[in-house]
Amino acid sequence: MRVFTIESKRNLVISGHLDRDTLTKNWWDCLTGNERAELVKEQHCSFDLTKAQRVDSAGLAWLINAIRDGKRQGISVTLVNLPEKPLQLAKISDVDGFLSVE
Repeated sequence: MRVFTIESKRNLVISGHLDRDTLTKNWWDCLTGNERAELVKEQHCSFDLTKAQRVDSAGLAWLINAIRDGKRQGISVTLVNLPEKPLQLAKISDVDGFLSVE
């Protein structure tokens, strides 16, 4: 099950909970071949967290891994509308430098 929907070529919308109970796969493995090819072609995508209801430490790790996995594919991943709590958690954990937040 995916915790995101693709609203446009470059915009993935996260909805629901990003936590240890809902996250089973990284985002890249959840994509179809066509979706992957389109993102590689675009070289950038945004993860919009406006509809995210909860993001815990597992969700934060998933987002950091999404940025890492995007870089491996030549895709710049930006987080948009990141809720304050995971941003604070990233700062406390000293991993906020890994996040590309708008």
